[in-house]
Formats: sequence, C-alpha cells, structure tokens
Amino acid sequence: MKLKAFSLIVIVSVCSCMSLCAQVITAAEIDTLVEKTLKTFDVPGIAVAVVKDGKIIHAKGYGVRSLNTMQKVDEHTLFGIASNSKAFTSAALGILVDEGKLSWDDKVTDIIPEFKMYNPYVTEDFTVRDLLTHRSGLGLGAGDLMFWPDSNTFTKKDIIHNLRYLKQVSNFRTKYDYDNLLYIVAGEVVARVSGTTWENFIETRIMHPLDMKESATSFKRVKDKSNVIDPHAPVEGKVKVIRRDWSEIANSAGGIYSNITDMSKWIIMQMNNGKYGEGLSKKIFSDKVHEEMWTPQTIIPVHGPTAYNTHFSAYGLGWFLSDVKGYLQATHTGGLAGIVTQVTLLPELKLGIIVFTNQQSGAAFSAITNTIKDSYLGVKSSDRIKQLHDGVVKNETEAAKITGNIWKDIETQQKNNTVVKDVALFTGIYTDKWFGDIVISQKNGKLWFDSKKSFLLTGEMFPYKGNTFIVKWIDRSMDADAFVEFDLDNNGKANRVKMNAISPLTDFSFDFQDLDFTRIK
Repeated sequence: MKLKAFSLIVIVSVCSCMSLCAQVITAAEIDTLVEKTLKTFDVPGIAVAVVKDGKIIHAKGYGVRSLNTMQKVDEHTLFGIASNSKAFTSAALGILVDEGKLSWDDKVTDIIPEFKMYNPYVTEDFTVRDLLTHRSGLGLGAGDLMFWPDSNTFTKKDIIHNLRYLKQVSNFRTKYDYDNLLYIVAGEVVARVSGTTWENFIETRIMHPLDMKESATSFKRVKDKSNVIDPHAPVEGKVKVIRRDWSEIANSAGGIYSNITDMSKWIIMQMNNGKYGEGLSKKIFSDKVHEEMWTPQTIIPVHGPTAYNTHFSAYGLGWFLSDVKGYLQATHTGGLAGIVTQVTLLPELKLGIIVFTNQQSGAAFSAITNTIKDSYLGVKSSDRIKQLHDGVVKNETEAAKITGNIWKDIETQQKNNTVVKDVALFTGIYTDKWFGDIVISQKNGKLWFDSKKSFLLTGEMFPYKGNTFIVKWIDRSMDADAFVEFDLDNNGKANRVKMNAISPLTDFSFDFQDLDFTRIK
C-alpha cells in the first residue's frame, strides 16, 4: 500500500513536471513575442535575456538602437538601466556592512552631519536603511525637479541641503512613496565611508569582479560608445529620438549603463546569494547581507485579486519583493526619458528575466516579462500584449481627453477674444525654497515662464480660467505641460504661484505639486 502510494506520488510529480516543462517558452517563441511587442507598442529596440539555473539560455537584441542610424540592437548594446541602479547602491552599502565600516541602522547624520529633513525628529532618527526603503514620509518623487530634466545648475550639495525644505506628506516610516533623492544621499554615504566616489566603488567592487566589462556607472563613463541606444519617445504623436537626459549627480539613483550580457552576470550572482566565480568560490557580499536586501522593509498594499495570486508586496533594500504563484519574486524597473527597463528574479526557480527598451513604454517590457514568466509558472496562456495594450489605449484616451478639452477651451477663448487678463499683474520673479527662482515675463506680447536653475523648463503661458494659466514647454518630448495658478494680493497683483501637471500620464519626477513660489520682485 505504501509502495503504491509512493509510486502514485512519483507519477503525479513527474507528470506535473512534464506538463510545466512542456509550457516553457522556446527561443523562437520569444522572438515572435518580442517582434510583436516592438510593433504593438511602437518601440524601436529591445534586448531580452533569460537566465535559468545559473546559465544564460537566451540573450538577443531586436529592432534598432536608433531611428536615426537604424543600427541593430544586439546582446552587447548598452541601455541606461535607470532605477535598476538602486540595487547596486544597496549592494555597495552591503559590502561596507560586511567590512564592519557601516551598519544598516547607523544614523545618517553621523556620516553626513549636514543632512536634515523637514521635521527635526525625522532627521535625528533617519538611518542608512531609511535611505533605501521609500518610507521617509516624502511624497512620490519629491524634489526630483532638482535633477530632472538634467539641464540645470543643481549640485549634490544643493540636493542634500534642500531636503530640509521638502515637507513630509505622511508620517515617518508609515507609508510607501517612491523616492530618488534619498538614493542620491545613499550614494554619498558610500563615498564618505569608503573614501572613494560611488562611481569608482561600484565599478571596482562589483562590475570588475563580475567581469561586467562593457558596463559603466554613467553614460559619460562608458568607454566605448559605438553600441549604445538612443532614447525615444512619442513627440506630438510620433516616436522620435529625443535628447539623452540624465544628471551625473543622481548616478546612485539611476545612472548605470549596461547590457543584457553583463546584467545576466549580476543577476546570476544575486540568485547565488552574492557568490560568483568557479564553484561559487568568490563573493560580492555575504549571505546575511543578501538576506537583508531581500527582506521586506516597507509594506506596499495589495488590492484585490492579482494575475499571480499575490498576497504580499513590499520594498526591500533596492528591490521590490512579492509572491507570485507561491514563489518569491525580486524585481525592479527603471525609467529615464526615452528608456525603460525591467529586471525580474524568481530565485527559487533560478529564473531571471531582463528586458531593456529604448522607448518609454513600460507596457512593452511588462508584456515580455510576464509572458516568459507565465510559461515557467504554468500560468494558462494569456495574451499579455493585448491586455497591456488595451490598458495603454484606455489611459492614453482618457489623458488625451483631459488635455484636449483644456486646449480646446483656450482656443475658444482666443478665437472669441474673451481673454482680458492684464498680464502685467502676473509678471515678476518668484522663488521656491528648494527649487529657486522663476521669471514670469512678457516676450513679444506673450506671457512666458522661465526657470533660472532648470533651463529646459521654459515655455509660453496661456490664460485658462480665473487666475490660472497653462505653461506649454518648448521641449515637447517632456509631455509635462502644467497648470500655473496665481494667488493675488489686496491690490489684485500676483504674489504666489502653485503648479500641477495637466496630464495624469506626466512622469512623477515632474513634481510641480511640491513647488510653492512667492514673489520677490
């Protein structure tokens, strides 16, 4: 009886394994999947790698690096990995923890005495761990306008100083809100504790040992730029090459350039708990440090049923963590202007998926990653491309309706000559504590917005409703036109300015809502 039961279990297990294995996506199917994704989401180029059981089983480029050159993407083509750089920053700090030079719970002010948050008690309690976990109380993307877009005069010193002016929108350590500035501070912690720059530390202590010889910690540090993508974005309805936008002061938050070949070495090391080399005889960091990085630190709410029966979601140290069909998933995405990327690991399956794209459609990398993941999880066949494309169309339609109605109202006012605002009441110089000065002026009879420290934020202002104007940025690739709302004093003259993005699809790093300008001239 026991023997029969055991045999039955074996038979069921083998059949289950065979059933699962039979569903695993083939290289040819990945090719078809990616080619369809390129066309559906209008992405010029994509690179995909799949790692299984410590080996690269698929690494291939698709499409072109640039619509200007039409050169092909291959497995060595470099992309900006954006916020996938954050895991490198947490790894660097982990190395210093292993060396006894640092503790995750060391106070930031012990390392950077000038560090100061808006609330004094938050400053006093803020730890290195808090820099990495998106629970500071700051709002989504707070202060990102100090490095985004990159044509500005802000320094790393400015960013550290100006944190004190950013008001928390939630209580300290109570709520998840994604943050970039504190990863910039984390990079400065690496520099001050190690005695070298974050860039040098990452390259010498992580990239060089792993033989990531084609990667660099920023675009400027890439030695061979002969095989690098151009960023692309829809500009007034057509996908075009756009300017490469990144500030060197934010490298520890998102500056790394790499390819799927080098990044495969990185994720293989991660799935081996920090070990690498022949017989896993070498290590980047210890098991203890790796466990801490993949331990939930900040809870992210999970609402309703999910495609992968997910019960928990959290942020670790540089990684998003969740359960998918009973397996741990460690993942991260990254987004720059015109470039988005995704890295996904299912360590219990020894499975890693890397998708890099040179167009800012997150739906594209999700469609590819989820389809590949489905095949390994035994999830019933589902058209992820269609699902995600339907969502994109829905969101873009709703956003276009919002922005279209606004511009229609403005055109109607202009056509009927109902705009009677005395623009001289609004001209002047206004200042915000962390962002600096803006100038509202008249140019050729038109009201104009100019930032003194962020030079791409320049554009014509159009009267909208009441004391609210719309600013239309000259750089149309930003897709970030904004409301500019004036408060008036007792004499009817503007004395304060608040802003908000118009489109719900505007990147959260355009944190106009955090600005509060007062007139100084």
